Amino acid sequence: MVKRFLVSNEELEELFHRYCRDFTELERQGRFDPITGRDEEVQQTILILLQKGRKNCCYLAPAGVGKTALVVGLAQKIVSGDVPEYLHNARVLEVDLAAMAAGTAGMSEFQERFIPICKGVAERYHDDNYPKYILFLDEIHTIMPTVHGSAYRGLSEVMKPYLTVGDLHVIGATTMDEYRMFVAEDPALDRRFQKIFLKIPSNKETFAILQALRPGYEKHHKIAIPDECLELIINLTNDHMKRRNQPDKSIIMMDAACAHYVMLHGRGGTLSKDSVKYMVGKEAALNPKALEG
Repeated sequence: MVKRFLVSNEELEELFHRYCRDFTELERQGRFDPITGRDEEVQQTILILLQKGRKNCCYLAPAGVGKTALVVGLAQKIVSGDVPEYLHNARVLEVDLAAMAAGTAGMSEFQERFIPICKGVAERYHDDNYPKYILFLDEIHTIMPTVHGSAYRGLSEVMKPYLTVGDLHVIGATTMDEYRMFVAEDPALDRRFQKIFLKIPSNKETFAILQALRPGYEKHHKIAIPDECLELIINLTNDHMKRRNQPDKSIIMMDAACAHYVMLHGRGGTLSKDSVKYMVGKEAALNPKALEG
């Protein structure tokens, strides 16, 4: 006998298509660069997802440290089959709250779009014919009732019953301060999440991340990126972009420097230190001579 759900398969897939990004499907399409340097945090995530009780986690870190990249790393593990049987064929779905809120007249209309996703995922949780669905909410603090000015304010109250009975897997991401100010203020919700703290990578770790990402950028720009340029990018961004964090600022500058080189010299060459210095100087609003030496 075919089990009937309140939210049909067709309806649920349409909701996923309209309001989510399927990280696992995007990984199968080769859309992501390899994620490195976060193996320990990915394993912590898997351990939490395997639990019966507190099976939700929240990544806490400053902007630019790689919270979303960690979710991609989990999706890559799932697609490669390098996860326990419980997570085989699991789907990692980023809920696009902005897309969901677009065109709505108020909170009730917004919740009418969100509730069927929670309900559809929850009613399949105990059915072995379906994979596990893992919902990712970036900037999760914005769904809390106390966040003034957020279009998603109060959405946590919709999720809470499903989290309480344990029919959802949710990964959240925010900064430590925003978690403390907004999420932790709700003890019932706070205890549903286990925290994973992401530290800012060291220079050595950032260099390894850039090396892992390099083939994708070399393929896109069709130029070679030498190690000395990666080292220069890390040093200059550390010195002159102190308000932003690694590895995000170095990844952005690597991409920008490659684009600058191609704009001046065309494809087929090797990234120059001059292009690196120019783009870091431009981003940091520095006189180019300040980066000489």
